[in-house]
Formats: sequence, C-alpha cells, structure tokens
Amino acid sequence: MRFAELADGYERLEATTKRLEMRKILSELVKPLGAEELPEVLYLSQGLLRPEYEGVELGVADSLARRAVALATGEEERSVAEQTKTSGDLGSTAQELLTRHRRLGDVEPLTVAEAYAELGRIAAAKGEGSQDAKVRTLVELLGRSTPLEAKFLVRFVLGTLRVGVREMTILDALAEAFADGSKEARARIEEAFNLSSDLGLVAVELLKHGVDGLGRIGLEVGRPVRPMLAEREPTLARVLERMGGEAAVEYKYDGLRVQAHVARDGTVRLFSRRLEEIGAQFPELLAELPRAIRSRPTIVEGECVPIDPDTEEIQPFQEVARRRGRKHDLERLREEVPVALFLFDILLAGGTPVHQEDFPARRRRLEAIVREGDRVRLATQRIVRDVDSATSFLDDAISAGGEGVVAKSLKAGSSYRAGARGYWWIKYKRDYTAGLMDTIDGVVVGAFQGRGKRAGRFGAFLLAVYDPKKDRFESFTKVGSGFDDAQLAELPRRLERWQSDERPPEVETGIAPDRWFRPGLVLEVRGAELTLSPVHRAALGAVRAGAGLALRFPRFTGRYRDDKGPSEATTSHELLEMYRAQVRHAVSETPPTSGG
Repeated sequence: MRFAELADGYERLEATTKRLEMRKILSELVKPLGAEELPEVLYLSQGLLRPEYEGVELGVADSLARRAVALATGEEERSVAEQTKTSGDLGSTAQELLTRHRRLGDVEPLTVAEAYAELGRIAAAKGEGSQDAKVRTLVELLGRSTPLEAKFLVRFVLGTLRVGVREMTILDALAEAFADGSKEARARIEEAFNLSSDLGLVAVELLKHGVDGLGRIGLEVGRPVRPMLAEREPTLARVLERMGGEAAVEYKYDGLRVQAHVARDGTVRLFSRRLEEIGAQFPELLAELPRAIRSRPTIVEGECVPIDPDTEEIQPFQEVARRRGRKHDLERLREEVPVALFLFDILLAGGTPVHQEDFPARRRRLEAIVREGDRVRLATQRIVRDVDSATSFLDDAISAGGEGVVAKSLKAGSSYRAGARGYWWIKYKRDYTAGLMDTIDGVVVGAFQGRGKRAGRFGAFLLAVYDPKKDRFESFTKVGSGFDDAQLAELPRRLERWQSDERPPEVETGIAPDRWFRPGLVLEVRGAELTLSPVHRAALGAVRAGAGLALRFPRFTGRYRDDKGPSEATTSHELLEMYRAQVRHAVSETPPTSGG
C-alpha cells in the first residue's frame, strides 16, 4: 500500500464524526491488505508503532519536529514556528510549506512499509547523537512525502494524529472487512483482543484463519490481558441479591491494580491496568514474586498497596502514587513507601490457562500456587450468605485500611471475562449508602480560562465519561473546585500532549470550552448528585428526550487516575445506573404523605 492511500483515508476520517462512516472508511482501507501490512496500518491508525503494552515511543519533541520540517522545506525554523502559531498544528504547517516547495527530480512514492520502517528507526535511535539521527530520518521521510503525507507523518511523530479512531471502531471495521459483520463475529473478535491486547495479532489471525481461528489466540506470559471490571450496587442487600444469596467478598484495597507475569525462568513483568509496564518502579516485587509463585509460568492479578514500614498497616493510595512513573530516587522511595501485592485472581497457573474456570476453582488454584510473605499476600476473603455477615466483613475491611469490598460470584459460569464489566464482580464502598454513589473517573476534554485569583491560568475543566457502544466521550460536568494552586499550575503540563484547536471528533458535548483536549487525562471527582442537563451529553435521552446527565457541585478529589486510560474511565452506562440508584434511594427516604 502506498502511504498516500493511508493519508487519504486519514483525511476522510478526520472529516467525519459518524462512527458508521468511520467504520466503512477503515474497512475499505484494511480489506485489501496482506498479513505483513495489516498490523502496520492498524498500529499506525492508533498512533502507535507496536501494541501499547510494549511502550515503544518515538521520542520526538516539538522542537525536533519543527527543525525537521524547516530542513525538509528549506524554510527558517523561526518562520516554521511562526506559521505553526497561526495554523495551530505543525502537521498542517508542513503540508502548506510542502505545497509551496518545489521538488527537484522524481521521487519514488512512499509505501506504508517504508514509512513504518523509518518511523521504527526514529524510535530505535538512543543515546548520544540520537536526536540528530531522528531529525535526519524524519527529514528524509518528509523529502519523499506529498504535502498530505507530510501532514500525517508530522502529526504521528508528535502523537497528535487526531483521526478520531479508537480500538472499538477498529474492531468494528475488522468485523466488516474480514468477517460477516455480525454481532457474534464482532464479539469474538473483541474477546480475542481482550485476551491479547494486540490488534495486529488479532487482525492477522482473522485474515488467515477466519473467526473460528481466533481461538488460537491464548494467554502468553509477557502479553497482558485487558482486566475484568466490576459493577456497582448501592447496598449490600442488593449485592447479595445479584449474587443469588451468597458470594465471596474480598477487601477492596485502595491501591494500584497490577497484573504480574512470572516466566518459567523467574523473569517478572508487571503491568498496570493501562497495560503499561511498571516493574522498574517496584523492584521489591520483581525480586519477591519468583519466590512467592510455586509453579511457573504464571499470570496473577492483585492490588499493589503502600504499607507503613513500622506498623505494616495499609496506607492511602496517594503514597503508592508517589512511585508511579518515577525514574529517580527509587531506592529512597522504596524505603519510604514499601508496598505489598495482594493477589486476588489467577489467569495462567504453571503454564495452564485457567481464566475460563469458575471463580471458586481459580481461588483454590491461587491459594495452592502462592507462598505468602511480607511483599506478596493473598487478598483477604470470606464467603457470606447474609447481610449481617457481609456488613461485618465490610467493617473489617475498612478497619484494615481498605476502601470497601468486592463481591465475586460463586456460580457456574463465573469465568474471568477479560476487558468486560459485569455483575459477576460487584464493588461496594460505604459511601454508596448515602448521597451520590461513589466517585466518578472523568476524562478531561476541555478547559476554561480562570478569573479573579485564577486569571492567567485554567480555572475549570470539562469532563466526560466514556460510551463504549458509541466509542465516544460524553461530557457530564465542569469542575473547578478541589484544585490547589500547585495542581492548577501542574495541569497544563499534564494536558499539553492532548491539546487540540478544535473539538476532537470523539467528544460529544453542548459546551464550548476555551481550550479543547483529546481524551487522555483521567481525574477522580465526586459531587452532590446527578441531574438532567440540556447541554451535557452523557447518557443522552436515556432518562428524558434531549437531556443528558450532569454532576452537581463537582469537586476534584486530588487523585489523578494515571492508572487508567481514557476508555477505562467511568462509562455513560455506569453514570446512568448511579443516577437511577440515587433516585431509588431518594424515593425510599421520602416519608409517606397523609391524605384522604
């Protein structure tokens, strides 16, 4: 495939916000491809070179890309910078400059394979002289590019592709291109993706062997599984009712969810729920897990929580958050903030896939395979069959430093459902019993300039929840409370990589902020209640025609959900269920009226 064809497809994708049209464009793009080009096109369309969990980064800053555009077009770098201020996008500037730039001699058309290989060279350049090497490679690429190709190449290296395509839309396109487009085929493709976290792998298997061949994709140490997620209920009575009268309840630890992959030779890789590799931040777990796991290779899941070094008590999440993303002072932080990994599930046991077994069988396997110690332990669990027992266990969990409990089904069919959310697992926190259920994880999609003391900086932020069915982010609140001066100063830096001059196509809202952001940063907020809104789009029309859901009196809790990607934020369906639970609670609290 010529890169020009891919660039043309991206241009068409950028021009629409309709998911069906996006699916059709993607399907037409990938259908003619062979097994070699197909993964490359899918990764590029995600803004990646490899599956996200591999963490391959190009390492091209704005200044390097600007220098490359200047060299490729013969313009002064200062002039490129000035034009980019006007256009708001270096990719568009490159397109405009190359349109004016006269080429000397014939240039062989660029293919996707060639562009992919050169981008790989940019990512691989490390150490002394690597910055100049990256610039040279990018200049060579731009020298062979048409103006439209240059636009998307520059955006790709800067991480601002902006074609509005997410994983769910790509899965739709694969179902249409290489299967019959049915819901059943689409579900099986998504299941394979949830087990492998690799769109390229899934697409190639689908191309070569059809939908039935997707069963060949299994668990593999070193390749993370997309985590199973829990639903919510407002009371423990409702939790037990959902579970059929009995459940395994476990402490809900307020920490960092970790998937640990222990290879046969004892090598350990740790992945966050965002599928980022985080082992370097927790060297004590890398050392302890091979001793704690009796049989290998094995994949286990748990919650990494900070432990007081003197009392061994569980500490707040903010403590373990200090170690996230750190590359320096790790030895000091390891002493100051030691951690323990509380294991609660097992997917691969000594080389045997067990994720399809019912939960009680998985728990027995986990207990048999784990040798507990100071740093690796089993999640505390109890089987309960009545509300009093469940309440007593909740009290124990809270007093031990947990934030609540997670109830897990004991029924037949309680297998591990990778990437899915359902009532096989239900989380419950004490604050569900009064007012609004739980906190909400919202994605920043816009910001508003501050006034008064906040003049000259952002003063409030537009947040959205995720609708996986539509593959869209729908606004639900504007939050300005709860931020201190340091956080307000830090947020522009955190948000810089996602800024956009126009509304991202995957964002739906009736509000126009002063600055748009592509979905990326997740913030935890809480509020007084959920209400209906004519301008917000979360669960639009689900309660009343033309109205979405909005959070009243929102407040930032101070917690950045760096462990969550935007598509792992609170969903529109969850928000709707919280609204309905809130309404049921309000009705139950209303005293009966007298009258005749």
